Amino acid sequence: MSVAFSLISSILMVVVVLLMLRNGKLREKYAILWLVIGGLTIILGFFPRLLDWAASLVGVIVPSNLLFALSILLLVGVSLHVSRELTILEDETRILAEEVSILRTAIEQLQHDPVAAPRATRVIPQDLSHPSKEE
Repeated sequence: MSVAFSLISSILMVVVVLLMLRNGKLREKYAILWLVIGGLTIILGFFPRLLDWAASLVGVIVPSNLLFALSILLLVGVSLHVSRELTILEDETRILAEEVSILRTAIEQLQHDPVAAPRATRVIPQDLSHPSKEE
């Protein structure tokens, strides 16, 4: 029963990830991680003794404890990665908000004083620097 449940849930997870990837709801760099996890779970579903072997290799007495420990490590890693991505997005949002504010100020100056057009264009930064994305 538990082998069938793990196989069905693993296959369902892989199908959901593939559908999300196909519909553009999940980016490729995240889908790869989930597909690898799904594939490993399917392999463990077909060969449950592999978990026993891995647990004895590492020195864990109860194989399910190894599975839980690996799951916790995985979730911590995913959480750290999401926090990193969020920090990058917050920085980009702040920079974009500053640039919009500068451009809005320049437009307002042009609307109120069309003669000051050369002066207002100096307010607009020529080299809008963005932090580089590491993907």
